[in-house]
Amino acid sequence: MSKQKVALVVEYDGAAYKGWQAQKFDVATVQESLEYALTKIANHPVSVICAGRTDAGVHASAQVVHFETDVTRPLRAWTLGVNTHLPPDISVVAAEFVDESFHARFSAVSRRYRYVIYQSDLRPALLSRGVTWTYKKLDIQAMQAACEVFKGTHDFTSFRAVGCQAHSPVRTILNFSVDQFGQYIVLDVRANAFLHHMIRNFAGVLMTIGTGEQPVEWAQQVLDAKDRAQGGVTAPPFGLYFVDAEYPAEFNVPKTALGPHFLPFKEEPAYELPR
Repeated sequence: MSKQKVALVVEYDGAAYKGWQAQKFDVATVQESLEYALTKIANHPVSVICAGRTDAGVHASAQVVHFETDVTRPLRAWTLGVNTHLPPDISVVAAEFVDESFHARFSAVSRRYRYVIYQSDLRPALLSRGVTWTYKKLDIQAMQAACEVFKGTHDFTSFRAVGCQAHSPVRTILNFSVDQFGQYIVLDVRANAFLHHMIRNFAGVLMTIGTGEQPVEWAQQVLDAKDRAQGGVTAPPFGLYFVDAEYPAEFNVPKTALGPHFLPFKEEPAYELPR
């Protein structure tokens, strides 16, 4: 019997997990939980490939994964059925049968993250591990001006973790915006790919500029330095969300509303995938 390939969109709160990727040690991971639930429905071992691995404490509103199976199940089995075997902080929110050439990681032409900062004099109890809290007043205009220097293709050595295993530090930032929704400040970044801790290091630099501890020009200086030691602190993982992976239309990958869903995001402008 030929195998069937299925693409899923998965939402998860990463606060209780040591990241996406299954590990040798006995620790909770999102991948391990999802594979366990899929195996229950498929009645055979299932391995999944994701669009972009997330670190410990990082969330996703639309992580895309694929897997292969040699059993026939309706799509409802891969959503409602799988969810009955998942913990409450992980949910499959969409599923679709896809062509055998589809690959959740290698077929993606861009990935998108949002980093959510909660600005208040007092720390929040709700979403305490779903946002990054700061009591400091942030200058949104300064942060918006600073993020402009990151757009385009650059060597982002200053923004990669010391242990980053990527072969090249060069990445292309397609869009980068900073918006405010009440007490929430959201960094929205879309790129062809990301380096380890790249978004959290962006956030650390922009928050430092937002507080006035460094001028707007510091963002360019950090980028030009090509030295992680010049990049300031890495922001916490709690406010970081994987919100989208984009694919050529012919793959028919299911789409969901951009998250995280507790924010009143404005309607998305039309966007054409890079050729």
